[in-house]
Amino acid sequence: MTTEDVEKVLKDLVRPVIEADGGDIELVEVSGNRVVVYLGSACAGCPGRPYTRAGLIEPALCAALGETVRVELSRRPPPH
Repeated sequence: MTTEDVEKVLKDLVRPVIEADGGDIELVEVSGNRVVVYLGSACAGCPGRPYTRAGLIEPALCAALGETVRVELSRRPPPH
């Protein structure tokens, strides 16, 4: 699993769903099967963040990449 693979899944499958609710997602880090993302905009303070991670982001990455992926949520956006 590469950073590019993860970025593509986030861009094509996950981001449109999150943006439809007024949120945003940014990739922070990929390390082995661990992916760290930042949920911003309307998602930044949402109490449903853990459900978004477990019910949307992880399943989409696992299905699209064909491997087990563990997603963690960052409290800070990636440095630009």
